[in-house]
Amino acid sequence: MTRYSCLPRSLFVVVLILVGLGQALAAPRLNIEITGGIESAHPIAIVPFGTSEGLIPPVDMAAIIGADLARTGRFKPMPTRDMLDMPTTREEVDFRDWSLLGMNNLVIGRVEPDPTGYRISFSLFDVFRGTELASSSLVSTQSGMRQTAHRIADEIHEKLTGQPGVAATRIAYITSTGSGTDLTVTLRVADADGYNPQTIVSSAEPLMSPAWSPDGQRLAYVSFENKRAAIYIQELSSGRRELVASHPGINGSPAFSPDGSRLAMTLSKDGNPDIYSLNLLSRELTRLTDHYAIDTEPSWSPDGQSIIFTSDRGGSPQIYRMAATGGPAERISVEGDYNGRASYAPNGRSIVMVTRVNGAFRIGQLDLARGVTRLLSRGDLDESPSFAPNGAMVIYATIHGHRGVLATASVEGGGSQRLTQDSGQVREPAWSPLKR
Repeated sequence: MTRYSCLPRSLFVVVLILVGLGQALAAPRLNIEITGGIESAHPIAIVPFGTSEGLIPPVDMAAIIGADLARTGRFKPMPTRDMLDMPTTREEVDFRDWSLLGMNNLVIGRVEPDPTGYRISFSLFDVFRGTELASSSLVSTQSGMRQTAHRIADEIHEKLTGQPGVAATRIAYITSTGSGTDLTVTLRVADADGYNPQTIVSSAEPLMSPAWSPDGQRLAYVSFENKRAAIYIQELSSGRRELVASHPGINGSPAFSPDGSRLAMTLSKDGNPDIYSLNLLSRELTRLTDHYAIDTEPSWSPDGQSIIFTSDRGGSPQIYRMAATGGPAERISVEGDYNGRASYAPNGRSIVMVTRVNGAFRIGQLDLARGVTRLLSRGDLDESPSFAPNGAMVIYATIHGHRGVLATASVEGGGSQRLTQDSGQVREPAWSPLKR
């Protein structure tokens, strides 16, 4: 596959599809397998939530919250079978028991009927101090119970780490099944735990490069449905979509600006592939690079003041940075003979990218202040990295057992998971922004 590594990303992904990246039937949701955790993971007990007599909630709130926290790699939830007691109110809690079991924190809760569905209350305790750290009561419909559990997990995560959780976020990704005339490619969106998958668009032709709007309400993507590349923006709630770029040649790598007003993209309508910026209100198109080399894969800085992109202007694909209005570009990747597909961390202090190491394509994190790259993945063909909106994890596409799957890696090291379908291929993940 390395012989395609210098192609523009839109063509590279088409090659991957044509050589057989989609070979099996798609599954309805992503299955998540935790493949690594942090040794110092925080011990926490999430007791099964109590209920009113005769009430049977549609989901196990404690199990969902525990799974959400476990996937971060930073928490080690206690198995229910090891619990000596199962309190559901503050008065029933004996902190000495939980301390003897080695728990740092305890979560209890109840699910009660409500005119609109259910009322879910929970409390988070510091076991050693015997104090309540947080409590809340939320109202949910039956269909919204999983999302409510995710919100509780995120509140616990933020209280204990000081960092927002991402359980209530979503992931966009591309699936492919079949091959040749039977090829089906879909753009899907699922909850961060793989549940509630929704097909945004399905095509017999390639789809690629999903990119979230900063409000999480729209997706930009590239479609070949009319036998040529075109960029669309689709509203998730209504399904309404708009064609925003269909010029001769390459139309690829869309990326929303942090304020959602502009879309950076790669176009070759004027000759070589260059970076352009489209004002989504006025439809004014501005050319940002003008170079004989291939310039592609733009990504905005969190403050919207600069854009990084991949260019082979120095002889091999590397990461460059320029002002968001265009102008001179400086090379910022200094290690290795291939670096591409970069995007900023939410805090703007580092970027994540695909880097080639001894012939293998891996995910690397480049510290912009120190100029040092640290590897986050171990595969031979890892690609399409995307930061979680809290900056704690990176999701990327990789190969496992000759199939395309997704994987995550903790930026701090140790925590990792694999996301697969029972059949078919999964690739090009994009993590949604935090819900506002």
